[in-house]
Amino acid sequence: MPVPQVAIVGRPNVGKSSLFNWLARRRLAIVDNFEGVTRDRMTTLIEADDRFFELVDTGGMGVEDPDDLTSDVRHQIDLAINSADVILLVVDVQTGLMPLDEEVVERLRGLERPVILVANKADQQHQDVHANEFQKLGRGRLVTVSTLQNRNRDELIQTIVDRLPDSEDDLVAPDAGMKVAIVGRRNVGKSTFVNTLAESDRMIVSEVAGTTRDSVDVRFEIDGQTFMAIDTPGLRKRKSIRTDLDYYGSHRAQRSIRRADVVLMFFDALEKTSRVDKQLVGYIMEHHKPVIFVVNKWDKVDKEVPTERWVKYLRHQFTTLSYAPIAFITGQTGRNVKALLNHAAMLYKQSQSRVSTGELNRIIRAAMDQHPPAMYQGRRPKIYYATQVSTEPPTVVVMCSDPKAITKDYQRYLVGWMRDHLPFGEVPIKMYMQQRSRAEAKAERSGQGRPYDQ
Repeated sequence: MPVPQVAIVGRPNVGKSSLFNWLARRRLAIVDNFEGVTRDRMTTLIEADDRFFELVDTGGMGVEDPDDLTSDVRHQIDLAINSADVILLVVDVQTGLMPLDEEVVERLRGLERPVILVANKADQQHQDVHANEFQKLGRGRLVTVSTLQNRNRDELIQTIVDRLPDSEDDLVAPDAGMKVAIVGRRNVGKSTFVNTLAESDRMIVSEVAGTTRDSVDVRFEIDGQTFMAIDTPGLRKRKSIRTDLDYYGSHRAQRSIRRADVVLMFFDALEKTSRVDKQLVGYIMEHHKPVIFVVNKWDKVDKEVPTERWVKYLRHQFTTLSYAPIAFITGQTGRNVKALLNHAAMLYKQSQSRVSTGELNRIIRAAMDQHPPAMYQGRRPKIYYATQVSTEPPTVVVMCSDPKAITKDYQRYLVGWMRDHLPFGEVPIKMYMQQRSRAEAKAERSGQGRPYDQ
């Protein structure tokens, strides 16, 4: 299972970013009394009771951005809410219940996931009673906290852990089938491809761009293996989204990507890539989904254009996805379709792979022997050990002396090395650099623990 996500939401100035920093025990998010400081989502990894979860900070709900980015801020909040396994609804004890708090609750209405009502700024114990008025919001267990006075952090962490989804893999329905999202800009042949998979006219197929308005699930079998294809509306530029149908179609396409186990990113062999393609690939990367680049309608150019030219072109256009496989198909006739689905199943298996801590540490040690990290402030940073904490995507935590000392380039090097030497060769890998605990530092000083480079 992927690492669960816990989203922090609420109106402006209730202390969401302070809560984020407080739970992370690090100053990561900017804290300011001016509303609207937080725009993009910010995430960090939290460990508690042998469980890991991603904490996600979001912007204030209901704020009007002075730089005309209100819709972008709302979009980021929606992404965080839709991806969350647990939601922390933050309110302010000192200002009391506000109309905007009720608007936030209305946005969460209908969500089938745990909500914890976090009453912040209860700096003194006698203020806890004032938090009871928030009970009328009717959402989740109430926990009073103070980030300023460090009150009830352990209670909040335990409440979060108790509401995380069960980590047992055997709770997943065995007959669910692999979910494959078929995405791309308009008129690249997605619905025709689905018809070929289902061996019927399950979808409306038309030369008119944008025929598919909603995401549609189609189940089918190949060689006894069950798949579910999710056909999606074709995406287009944001400034071209004029109608409600286009707006909701785009959101449903994004939701389909989040639901998918593997994404098939379609391109038209007769067309160059566009800004829409890049935005869509960026969204796939943001959600760490295994992806295959699918060049469709290949029968129309295979006599004139070698596959190597398209491979080189796509690698140049999407340099950060150099590991993604590329397939050439003709959806209308079924050419190479079965091989494409078999390869998608391989990626799904890779994303579910788990390696032992011993094997992972041997690989990390070899990577460091080949290329040690660069010096930082006169010292070479130390990496102590690594462990895989989750799958889909494979997620690795690397314990080190100082996360800031491990450069982004070196982190990319380590991820690339893991991809070359572990069964994650064609799928995204999440890696977190974490600072060792005081107990681990003490163990090292006493000779019970050794970093790799000693």
